[in-house]
Amino acid sequence: MIATLLIGLREGLEAALVVGVLLAYVGKLNRPDAARKIWLGVAAAILLSLGLGAILTYGAYGLSFTAQEAIGGFLSILAVAMVTWMVFWMLKMSRGISGELRCQVDRALVGSGWAVALIGFVSVAREGIETALFIWATTRASGTAPLVGFLTAISGILIAIAIGWALYKGLLRVNLTVFFRWTGVLLLVFAAGVLAYGIHDLQEAGFLPGPFVAAPEGAGPVVAAWFGEAAWAFNVSHIIAPDGLIAVILKGTLGFAPEMTKLEVLAWAGYLIITLPLFLVRSYAGQHATRKERP
Repeated sequence: MIATLLIGLREGLEAALVVGVLLAYVGKLNRPDAARKIWLGVAAAILLSLGLGAILTYGAYGLSFTAQEAIGGFLSILAVAMVTWMVFWMLKMSRGISGELRCQVDRALVGSGWAVALIGFVSVAREGIETALFIWATTRASGTAPLVGFLTAISGILIAIAIGWALYKGLLRVNLTVFFRWTGVLLLVFAAGVLAYGIHDLQEAGFLPGPFVAAPEGAGPVVAAWFGEAAWAFNVSHIIAPDGLIAVILKGTLGFAPEMTKLEVLAWAGYLIITLPLFLVRSYAGQHATRKERP
């Protein structure tokens, strides 16, 4: 629930800021017709995101266990890739996104102006698709009921809309650099857990070596260590009950499970070792560059 609330809040605020910039700019240009077209694009993007969420939630029913695990594993890894890209993209674009959007609107308003609806659609659809995919993967990894995950994410989105509206009206000031930095860190931690769960799914489907697949005939000790019972990194289910509150909290936040394979732990640790330092270094470097640019 924490993870889905955060992804809803973060993605919702990004979308709200983009839509706010678009509406403010066309408002200054005195183009209410363009504002209506932006809202049409936003509405279409929301419908697309809801449709994708429904397909992800209910589309796998009736498939074999192996097919469900394989689809779940690949989509979980895709969700991690998209969220990682989004976190770093926002870090890169946050300093100049307002000017870039205004340039896009200027070009889109040439002629009938319907291209501005496309800008609204693409801006929100990008966030919506990432949100739907990551929420689906997160709720699946943590064992949360899809409806609970959906409602929690909606709560985060509603909070984001309220914050975006307050920022638009000048009623609230938020240090967006700090906000996006630390929500980005949390999302990377959540993403590491989803990645580990996706690896586990692919192991259960037999696509990756693991405890559910026998070692190849004639395999040496190094290869055999990744198959069968030897593939488990640890098993502390006798200390932390897999269905207990502590396990649920750890799984939903850190991606920790009482039983994890070597490949899961390797993927989880490797992802964080690469992404977290890189993200923090770039974040602080960007903040330092912004301060130097100020008069």
